[in-house]
Amino acid sequence: MKISTLVWALGTLLLTGAIISLLLPTAGLAQPLPKVTIGIDKAQKPQDVAVTLEILFLLTILSLAPAFMILVTSFTRIIVVFHFLRQALGLQQMPPNQVLIGLALFLTFFIMNPVFRQINDKALRPYTKGQISYDQAFKRGIEPLRTFMMKQTREKDLALFVSLSRTSKPRNASEVPTHVLIPAFVVSELRIAFQIGFLLYIPFLVIDIIVASVLMSMGMLMLPPVMISLPFKILLFVLVDGWYLVVGSIIRSFA
Repeated sequence: MKISTLVWALGTLLLTGAIISLLLPTAGLAQPLPKVTIGIDKAQKPQDVAVTLEILFLLTILSLAPAFMILVTSFTRIIVVFHFLRQALGLQQMPPNQVLIGLALFLTFFIMNPVFRQINDKALRPYTKGQISYDQAFKRGIEPLRTFMMKQTREKDLALFVSLSRTSKPRNASEVPTHVLIPAFVVSELRIAFQIGFLLYIPFLVIDIIVASVLMSMGMLMLPPVMISLPFKILLFVLVDGWYLVVGSIIRSFA
């Protein structure tokens, strides 16, 4: 009885497996897997090539947009100052990079809001409504950015890149090429950020010197001065309302 039951169970299992094996190919043929191909077809007319090149150009612009926005806005000065502030306090990872970058981005949007509104009113809206062409939208959109960069660029830095570009000396600000204005603006932003960073270092450097002198006079040469001075730095920064002063100074520096 037990042997016959075992034989019946094995036979049922084999029969079920055979049925499933026969059904699987049919199901696979009923629902074929998608096939993804990448190819280059012949263009039927010149407009097809132009549209393709425009799409490639747009993708390139979108990939470079973050770097472009960093270089032509106030972001560079803000993030460099925040880096100097963290180094002066002796905090290696606090606040985290994500927090500093996020705060720098929102401060950038706050500072650049008038410029972005001008770009939206003069270039973006008319272009989306079909009132102006792409070239006109670009010229109108770049003007507010050029005005902002020109206001923040030092004349000495601008003269340097004008001479290096070997172009004719511009008679006014509107004749300065954009590819000359952008690097001059970035250099000026770095110079101002380093100046602010130096001023931030001074009070915390004084604390480090005092703590190191006290520890040396007490004979505690093996005790790291940074470990003792860090709480005093944080206390000083909190007592003087450091974030209020730093953020306010950065925003007022663009006025």
